[in-house]
Amino acid sequence: MIKRLFDIFVSFLGLVLFFPFLLFVALAIKLDSSGPVFFRQERIGMRFRPFQILKFRTMVQDSLTRGQPITVGDDPRITRVGWFLRKTKIDELPQLINVLRGEMTFVGPRPEVRQYVELFRQDYEEILKMRPGITDSASLKYRHEAALLGQSRNPEDEYLRRVLPDKIKLEKEYIRRSSFMFDLKLIFKTLLTIFESKASS
Repeated sequence: MIKRLFDIFVSFLGLVLFFPFLLFVALAIKLDSSGPVFFRQERIGMRFRPFQILKFRTMVQDSLTRGQPITVGDDPRITRVGWFLRKTKIDELPQLINVLRGEMTFVGPRPEVRQYVELFRQDYEEILKMRPGITDSASLKYRHEAALLGQSRNPEDEYLRRVLPDKIKLEKEYIRRSSFMFDLKLIFKTLLTIFESKASS
């Protein structure tokens, strides 16, 4: 109950406070390339309920028909504005709407696409007892995932063979340690990582 009340209050406050900035980002996206402001994609949520995750669009309009579901290295599908949004994690801000709706929470296992969930369905039987989140331990460890996968000859195979199983392990560990205070610790670590990334750029 405390976690859900926190989600509602902070997501609503964030949307109100950031509204002018969100409009500015939306305008930058529209001026940079054709297509919608938001990227919508089906993800599998709590109890295997599908939902549409929201992000600011960082790729060309038809990106899903031009490549695989994961993003790797210097992906040519990423737009000029998209590079900046991804680096600063600003592209994730629309997920405040997902949190407010109750489809996501601030801290929890990152939601996956259906095809990957089905490949590891037994593991997700445990993981998807919780709402998926914007950040978690796996998100922090693999914050440079695209660059990591870009070094592989077969990025999707590397993701399914090594990266995703490790994420699943970390997500199960989070579930075992889950508490409101642990969530606050992960939120703090996430913000610190973002600020450090901006400082080094």
